[in-house]
Amino acid sequence: MTLSDQNQRPLRDLRMSVTDRCNFRCRYCMPPEIFGPDYPFLQQDQLLDFDEMFRLARIFAGVGVRKIRITGGEPLLRPNLHQLIGRLVGIEGIEDIAMTTNGVLLAKQAEQLKAAGLRRVTVSLDSLDDERFGYMNGRGVGVQTVLEGIAAAERAGLQVKINMVVQRGINEQDIIPMASHFRETNHILRFIEYMDVGNTNGWKMDKVVSKQEILHMINEVMPLESIPGNYSGEVATRFLYKGTTKEIGIISSVTDAFCSTCTRARLSAEGHLYTCLFATKGHDLRAHLRAGVSDQAIEDMIKGVWGLRMDRYSEERHEIMQRNIKRNSKIEMSYIGG
Repeated sequence: MTLSDQNQRPLRDLRMSVTDRCNFRCRYCMPPEIFGPDYPFLQQDQLLDFDEMFRLARIFAGVGVRKIRITGGEPLLRPNLHQLIGRLVGIEGIEDIAMTTNGVLLAKQAEQLKAAGLRRVTVSLDSLDDERFGYMNGRGVGVQTVLEGIAAAERAGLQVKINMVVQRGINEQDIIPMASHFRETNHILRFIEYMDVGNTNGWKMDKVVSKQEILHMINEVMPLESIPGNYSGEVATRFLYKGTTKEIGIISSVTDAFCSTCTRARLSAEGHLYTCLFATKGHDLRAHLRAGVSDQAIEDMIKGVWGLRMDRYSEERHEIMQRNIKRNSKIEMSYIGG
């Protein structure tokens, strides 16, 4: 079946957060000044358990979801995550299971995850410079640990992509070194414009290094050619290094928004459904699960939420800023995944 929103965008992708906790404190996501030792993370009984996640994933598959991405927080902090993935793989209609991670725990779990049915992994890495990367991740973690996780994922047979968030004044000098390094690998590097997710990362437009700036910088050193997207709703604009089959991508939510083709719903670790990364409110599915309502009733709720969806924040951002329109606080990205 095809379930579409008010702008005729189908529901095809589900981002499923399995924890709100993370072992990093990246400044564009979980600034250490906010997410300190006393921060009130969710308690165990507030989190969806694997039975609840499986049940919701099965219901979402019934209304058109074909891809599931496991997110967090840092998803590999959730014990026995491979068991959940093994169950999700068996859901009729689900064609792809992927995960986004900071990679620190990946070396220990890559084989187990692949055996369970995980196909793809995206690893966040914002610099190859130890000092800069340690500052950005807020924990002083070095690059080598992440590179070892990437290597382990490749050995296990997982498809690996790398995400680099670019912030002016912080790591734009790392664009060319990152491009050069990953050009020599089998991994696709994707640059992400710094976004105004949540309420705590101190986002300002002048900190954004735009898609066009990134393209220009790389093209000056390593000429690029544009290639078509793989499918409707793909978030990255794709390029090849000229004369090669090596690919990079740019995710440009700020300067070249892709709201018009967004097919993604997000499920928080405590079972709230969000229809946009920049959402101001969610819809509590966990309460319905634990109240013993039927699958059909939950399906009807999902249909109702998606059917009324009109989100296109990234397309409206400029007007909101220009007119100084007050919005309710946005949900933090660490709560619903990127």
